[in-house]
Amino acid sequence: MKKIFLIIQREYLTRVRKKAFIITTLLLPLLYMLLIFGAGYIGAKTKPSLHIAIADKSGYFAQQDFSATNTSTLRFSLWADSSGDISKLFEKKDFDGYALIPPFNWENGLNLEIKTNETRGESTNQAIEFRLGQIWEKIKNRKSGLDDNTVATIQQSRVSVNTKNINDEAANGRVAGALGQISGFLIYFILLIYGSQVMMGVMEEKTNRIAEVVISSVKPFQLMMGKIIGIGLVAITQFLLWVGLIVVIYNVAKAGGKTDASAIGGLVGGMQTAFSSINLPVILFFFLLYFIGGFFFYASLYAAIGSAVNEDIRDAQSLSFPVTMLVIFSIMMMIPASDDPNSPIAVWGSMLPFSSPIVMMARIPYGVPSTVPWWQLIVSLAILYASIAAVAWMSARIYRTGILMYGKKVTLKEMFRWITKKQ
Repeated sequence: MKKIFLIIQREYLTRVRKKAFIITTLLLPLLYMLLIFGAGYIGAKTKPSLHIAIADKSGYFAQQDFSATNTSTLRFSLWADSSGDISKLFEKKDFDGYALIPPFNWENGLNLEIKTNETRGESTNQAIEFRLGQIWEKIKNRKSGLDDNTVATIQQSRVSVNTKNINDEAANGRVAGALGQISGFLIYFILLIYGSQVMMGVMEEKTNRIAEVVISSVKPFQLMMGKIIGIGLVAITQFLLWVGLIVVIYNVAKAGGKTDASAIGGLVGGMQTAFSSINLPVILFFFLLYFIGGFFFYASLYAAIGSAVNEDIRDAQSLSFPVTMLVIFSIMMMIPASDDPNSPIAVWGSMLPFSSPIVMMARIPYGVPSTVPWWQLIVSLAILYASIAAVAWMSARIYRTGILMYGKKVTLKEMFRWITKKQ
């Protein structure tokens, strides 16, 4: 046990002391926020301006005020000379596109074709359709004899639906669904990023012949487990630092926004209302259990793969592809599970050891035991941790042989033979 602890200490300290760890820990949350808000800002500022001329021969649009629906990126103008050739406007570059509206019966609707000076994307079509649709709604209302006040009353009268779990009145499905997907994707990224780090770390020690020296003092299983636990602690440390950094940023922003106290108060109040509908301590507790279980499950597989390959990174990619596909398949099951946490795919995905860390975390925010019964949690965790023991045993047998094998391309069939042969 002392030797495993020394390996854990070495793996942990050498990684957390690296500049790359410090930089990514500090910058990744900031870069992520910058990416989200910066992409939206750049997208809003770089939207192309589009000016559409409307030649109306139907008479429906001639009396409409287009300025009410015009924006800085999309404008409509009526072309007064509807008898002339509107296409000649392109020669003068007065408009970016035009639409010819023929005579038609308003009860039958309108299928409009917009001709532009260059190919436009689907988002442009949707924007034009939405703006013209607003004008068309006013035309239909007036043709139907409805005044603006009546239309406003009709639009304000809506049906609002909010489902409630009779076993947990405080549960909020929207908050639970969003939090479940965030938890599932977070585990997904951690498994891929730190699982591959385990594989690359084993490959590096093997190619540099460091493993030969270390194995002369410790058993291969001890070396493998020490590396997995050490990197797992690095992942937990980085995650906790990210949480702390986000809390600090939030409090600084809150303290610095006194000029807009009402907006911040509304934001804080909204967050308090949202989080009051979920049992956060239970979610964090099971997140930790499933994070540890999922990491050990996949890290053992990645360690076995890293021990079986040499310098060629393509061999590592080929052998790790089935493992990576298991993680991706888990995400595919998580998405419908977050929409319907009691569906068959959600329940079965919560029991399979390779998918339970991701799928179960999409279900737990909906409520325990109101949505996820205790027996499902117990069975799921029992299967996951029993599978970890089995996978660790198989990976150790592969690791024992592969870590000292050089110059040979290993296949999955040969790795399976290492598992089954007597040692």
